[in-house]
Amino acid sequence: MEYIGATGQPVTFNPVPVEDNIDFHFILSFAIDADPSAKPQNGKFSPYWVDTLTPNSVAAIKERHPNVKALASLSGRSLGDEVLRWYNPESPQLWINNAFTSLTSLAKEYHLDGIDIDYENFPRNNASFAYCIGELITILKNQSVISVATIAPFHTTVLPYIELFNKYGDVIDYVNHQFYTDKVTSPKGYLAAFQLRATQFDKDKLLPSYEVNGRGIQGDAFFDALNLLEANGFDVNGVMIFLADASSSNNYYDERKSQAFLTNSTSV
Repeated sequence: MEYIGATGQPVTFNPVPVEDNIDFHFILSFAIDADPSAKPQNGKFSPYWVDTLTPNSVAAIKERHPNVKALASLSGRSLGDEVLRWYNPESPQLWINNAFTSLTSLAKEYHLDGIDIDYENFPRNNASFAYCIGELITILKNQSVISVATIAPFHTTVLPYIELFNKYGDVIDYVNHQFYTDKVTSPKGYLAAFQLRATQFDKDKLLPSYEVNGRGIQGDAFFDALNLLEANGFDVNGVMIFLADASSSNNYYDERKSQAFLTNSTSV
């Protein structure tokens, strides 16, 4: 899992190394239920990832690598300087219908295979997130608009996502928990954080995650943590990396080494 396009830098898919014998999901960041001034649009999502990630470029990377899928991540933290928040729609059903229509259009335009849920701020009286998002994923899958759905909780937003997962876990394929927000910097600390999140979500759907040049565990200590997870009985079924935009600075070292780890290869 690789987030891409969130920083505004003119990033493209082409430089990112993709091993052909592994599932590789690019997560376009972000599709947002808002106009350019961040005013909510009642479920009408628009693409705000960098415009170098064109529909043609998505089609081209998928043609070059048949193992590649493309997902749109919904929301993210902010749009410009405006912090984005989940809001309780006046009519949840209308929000779901609008979201289904707008995301169906976006999926066709950008050759998308799925969506990722990355709402990061919630009202105190959050009463609708699990229902709206769970029903949205369900109908998108039932209508064959998408085949993959992932969620991206972090340490302060885990509760709404636990509710969502408990009610709709059967239509959620992976949990891209943002472990870099758990403030662990050692393999042993990473193991403890993973053990906690494995009790909150399905351990087999939970993916270890890494932020390039960012928060949390850094460098080869992350791969030491992956080995420690396996030594403690966890199957490492994938890795989530945030963010391709930052990885060009080190020639995509973390992407190369993650894929080598997952394919049990020692050549990086």
